[in-house]
Amino acid sequence: MTYAQDNPIMISALQHFAFCERQCALIHIEQVWAENRWTAEGRILHERVHEQEGETRAGVRVERGLSLRSLRLGLVGVADVVEFHPIPGGGWRPFPVEYKRGKPKPDHCDEVQLCAQAICLEEMIGVDVPEGALFYGKIRRRHEVVFTPELKKTTEETAAGVRKLLDSGITPPAVYGKKCKQCSLIEVCLPQPLGRKRDVNRYLSSALDEQPE
Repeated sequence: MTYAQDNPIMISALQHFAFCERQCALIHIEQVWAENRWTAEGRILHERVHEQEGETRAGVRVERGLSLRSLRLGLVGVADVVEFHPIPGGGWRPFPVEYKRGKPKPDHCDEVQLCAQAICLEEMIGVDVPEGALFYGKIRRRHEVVFTPELKKTTEETAAGVRKLLDSGITPPAVYGKKCKQCSLIEVCLPQPLGRKRDVNRYLSSALDEQPE
């Protein structure tokens, strides 16, 4: 199955969805965005990377701001950096590098985003892309990522989950957790107040159900 090019999903939406489905809906359904120190630093980091021109170093071609797409998954996006390493016998093997301002996360949301880029490159160029890297600005080093069958399956399932969410047009309810403090949309999402309100509504509904007729 392939998707029409006029109904694509941004690759970044997969990262948002894997981090928090409500965040994904707020950004990609309700078109809500709020910037804080971390998102500003991340935006500046991406802009600096994209502004640099392509180059060749030690026989490796380096392209920046490369447009990506996958008709099979219905994805579009832009890669921060794609290194093209020479293949013995001819040709080039892409190695995507995604830049992040912070440090490695305990979940897999960044790996899913990078894997989606690899899937796009494989479809566009017709060459296997077995590995890539996440460069984290806080620790100033790369985190190598192997695109295992399990990670590719998770990425494809995430893409399907994003499409289902966007097609529904419904923003999931707020659920407060530790990662909420790191989200730039916390003042818009209001997970704690909305979470408490939902608990009160559930209690009142339950109490009414228990009233004798």
